[in-house]
Amino acid sequence: MSELTPEEIRRRRLARLASGGAVGKLANNSSPSPAVPLSQTQGHGEVQDGVAAQMGACGTSSTQASSSRLNTEGGSVGACADIPVSSESQKSVDMETDCDKGQSQMDVDSGIETMEVEEYDARPDKRKRDPSFSSEASDEQIKTALCRIFLVSWQKEREDIMYVPELAEAAEQTEGGYHDLINQMVMEVTLGILDGRFNPSAALKPVVVTCSSSPHSVSAISEAAPKREFSEKFRPQPCEELDVLNYLFDCYERISIEERTAPKRSSIPPMSDALAEARSQCVLSTALVLRGAFSQDKTCSDVSLLLPFLLSHNLPRVFLPELVQKLKNDKTAFAEVFGPVLQGLNHMIASLSLDSDTFREPLSVLVELCEIKSDARNCRPICSLMVQQKNWIPEAMSNASGMEMEKLSLLGPFLGLSVFAEDNVKVVEKYFSGHQLTADNLRIVNQSLQHSLEFVRQECYKVIHSLLVHTDTRDTTLDFLTQLLVRNMKRAQIQVDERVVSGDGLMLNLMSIMELLSIRILLDKVDPYYPFHPKARISIRSEARFSCTSQEAEMWVEGIRKRGDHKWQEPNFSTDCFYLTLHCHHLSIIPIMRKYQRRLRAIRDLNRMIDEMEGNHPQWKSQVQRLQKSKLCADAGVLDQTMLVRVLRFYTQASQFLLRAADPKMQGAELPLPPDVPMEFAALPEFYLEDIADYLLFVLQFSPEVLVADPGMGDVLQLLIVMICSQNYIRNPYLVAKLVEVIFVMQPVVQPKAGKINQAFLMHELALTFLTPSLMQFYVDVESTGASSEFYDKFTIRYHLAIIFKSMWAIRAHKTKFIQEARLMGKQFVRFINMLMNDTTFLLDESLDSLKRIHETQELMDNQAQWNTLTRDQQQQKIRQLSMDERQCRSYLTLATETVEMFHYLTEEIKDPFLEESLVERLAAMLDFNLQQLCGRKCKDLKVKNPIKYGWEPKKLLSTLVDIYLHLDSETFACAIAQDERSFSKELFDDAIACMTKANIKSDTKIKEFQALQIKVQKIVVQRAGMEEDLGDIPDDFKDPLMDTLMKDPVKLPCGTVMDRAIIMRHLLNSQTDPFNRQPLTEDQLVSGQ
Repeated sequence: MSELTPEEIRRRRLARLASGGAVGKLANNSSPSPAVPLSQTQGHGEVQDGVAAQMGACGTSSTQASSSRLNTEGGSVGACADIPVSSESQKSVDMETDCDKGQSQMDVDSGIETMEVEEYDARPDKRKRDPSFSSEASDEQIKTALCRIFLVSWQKEREDIMYVPELAEAAEQTEGGYHDLINQMVMEVTLGILDGRFNPSAALKPVVVTCSSSPHSVSAISEAAPKREFSEKFRPQPCEELDVLNYLFDCYERISIEERTAPKRSSIPPMSDALAEARSQCVLSTALVLRGAFSQDKTCSDVSLLLPFLLSHNLPRVFLPELVQKLKNDKTAFAEVFGPVLQGLNHMIASLSLDSDTFREPLSVLVELCEIKSDARNCRPICSLMVQQKNWIPEAMSNASGMEMEKLSLLGPFLGLSVFAEDNVKVVEKYFSGHQLTADNLRIVNQSLQHSLEFVRQECYKVIHSLLVHTDTRDTTLDFLTQLLVRNMKRAQIQVDERVVSGDGLMLNLMSIMELLSIRILLDKVDPYYPFHPKARISIRSEARFSCTSQEAEMWVEGIRKRGDHKWQEPNFSTDCFYLTLHCHHLSIIPIMRKYQRRLRAIRDLNRMIDEMEGNHPQWKSQVQRLQKSKLCADAGVLDQTMLVRVLRFYTQASQFLLRAADPKMQGAELPLPPDVPMEFAALPEFYLEDIADYLLFVLQFSPEVLVADPGMGDVLQLLIVMICSQNYIRNPYLVAKLVEVIFVMQPVVQPKAGKINQAFLMHELALTFLTPSLMQFYVDVESTGASSEFYDKFTIRYHLAIIFKSMWAIRAHKTKFIQEARLMGKQFVRFINMLMNDTTFLLDESLDSLKRIHETQELMDNQAQWNTLTRDQQQQKIRQLSMDERQCRSYLTLATETVEMFHYLTEEIKDPFLEESLVERLAAMLDFNLQQLCGRKCKDLKVKNPIKYGWEPKKLLSTLVDIYLHLDSETFACAIAQDERSFSKELFDDAIACMTKANIKSDTKIKEFQALQIKVQKIVVQRAGMEEDLGDIPDDFKDPLMDTLMKDPVKLPCGTVMDRAIIMRHLLNSQTDPFNRQPLTEDQLVSGQ
């Protein structure tokens, strides 16, 4: 097929213009709302047919700008412009006298018409003025301006412009406007660029000019002109279509130059109309190029040609909003232009990470696109297009739907930018691959990564916010956010396959976005019934509830629906957003904190194993190194104070919400709460409160300064107090235990940096009145939790309580409350003391037994002859058992020490409850037994190497026990000691006195007081011996069936058995059951006088 000549192309183009070609229609349709959609114009096909013979494959045309730009101060619109003129026209031209209508005004080479230009000589102040500068432009002036804008001429042929004599005919027919002339100018140059006949950037030497002090003149100051440069990271592949876009953008800029150079003339018709038409033609022609109207070879169309300009930020000012405005009503054309841009951004960001700053440009471009508005109704066309993309919410294709949302959705890769090693190894390789990382270097690296993360989160927030403020896309955006949560519900599990859920980075970014959206939410607008609403976005059906079972909650909700006494509110944005944010935290920061702590334990355990095992284990050391690098990445992601502060502020809001739900009238301002738990609170998921506790525990341990500096902690502390003091509102004792643990970690002995928070908590007006009895009640109730591990769990919980009690005892108001409760609680306080004694007995027994085993093993290992008789396996077994005994001894001694310490300070001020008949004998027996362990004949068995390693301080323990003896010194207590036939003896007290004297443990005064007690007890022992001799053998009917002792106050049980009251009451303190048949039994069922 023979190639068409340029003359034939022009003739065909003129013929199409005569019959109303496609681009002509686009020119006529330059208003914001085109009469004919771009997708339905003939232009798309006609342009392709007309130039098909002249278009080849993408070439290597220059992508530089073909014109210069206006140089303005401060980047604002000023009076400086780059006016493209030839080298021949660099001399001054007098606009008033040398204006020839037939030639000079129509030839762009003849100079800049209608303006008086300074002569370029040694006298820069010399000016010639055009008195008609501000008057209405003539037809010739308009045509001259258009020639300058589009770099064409039909008067004179030159290299730096395109000579198109065929334009002369169109130039004579401008009575009805200039759109046909402009249309033909654009098309001629476009075809010239595509077939290689014209390159506007090759020969043009534009002159940068600036306006002088006179608004009617300009002065040439430089021959250099700025070029439209692309960032090296986003440089496009050269092709003819790219050159066309460059030309159109430069024409668009030259229009602005014309307006700024002659602002008065350009602001009134007909010049303003012509420039507006020129601007419209540039935008619409750009749309045709982007839609592929001029592309025969689609190689250049695989990626949007607009994308490199957007990423390099070199589009003309306001061009992008005008392009959106022109195309918004033609959905097909709009999608064809901007759809590839969105997908191109998606593909690009998916390949980037935080190891460089390249990710910033795609994010910024997406934000810029989303924020473009098309009218006063806040309509955002790009946002509407985004939610119409096929990959907005991709259909789940496997059980890894959470990971699919991150990798396949339109916004997933943007939200997935992460510092975690599990999400992207590039960050590890760049920042943490070196072996020598100092603390300062790590701090700088973490700050850099955290700043990058904050940029990502703020930009993503802007995108989501734009989608939400646009009414047409709000529900679809909420659907997207909901799906991100629903498809990642497995993240709440203790064990989860990370290959099927979204990464930690995405979830933290999503959480930050939701927090930013929730900042201004008013709780008055949040529907408390939303979790049970038929239209709730998140189901809580499988969640554990505060104070009822899931079945009870379902029955309550069903009853509400059937009765019809509650009108369901239509969910509003505030309600949707608040509850989505609550659930987002449950699926993001909470599991990530647990994972962080598991990683620390794994590193610690591996290091201990490597130290304990002989020989080198390179695979273990390699695993430790990998975990260490992963931990360093997690430090940057999790220990981000900006993020943690935002979490705290949201949890402050959540605390207020929970207080309103539990106490709708007073919102937790007064205690006690009403005895009947409102179902609106009882049926809520308990993780609403548990997550707050988990967050506080983590931050108190790793970043307490976050809590200290935040004024919103007051609401959180009030929630803790109200919930601990209203334990009937929480069915799960382990949730109350977690709240207690939060208070424990706030204690200065545990976290010194939390002293101010602890002071604010303990001195809260509600805590001063209600905290002490509530904690004492929980100390008793935790005896039975219903879990299989309850026996060992209670020791940890009571240790936390013991530390809290010690801090409270140091505060006068709480100490007074303790003493008051000892009198007012009566039997309840006796139960508290009974549990305290039980724990002390068990913990001291276990601790001392562990010390004995440690002593035996250490002696065996010191005896080399005996040690060498053991086989290697036996030696290894002994070493492992020693390690286990050491850990157990440390744990039990820690708990026992605090329990004994509580006995010490309580008995100093409170005595009567400890001398109750049901307690005093057991208390005396416990003290005697432990005194025997410390000072008896076998006390040497407790001697171990490095006792401080285990927290073993026998002298301090002996001193504390002796103080308890002296605190309780009375006739009743002496009788109880005398009845202890198992451990008490005169020799035991003698040994204790000898130890105290030898080690200078007690003062002489205290030792004398202890001797006096010994004498008092010994007298009672002698009296009792004489009494028993007088009584002789006691008949079985008068003996207690459990203890085989004489019954002093017999009572009859419901089963018919007769027991001594003191013994059965002692049993009921531990278990409210009949000791013979395990049936429930209470004190009021006992019958006296038997």
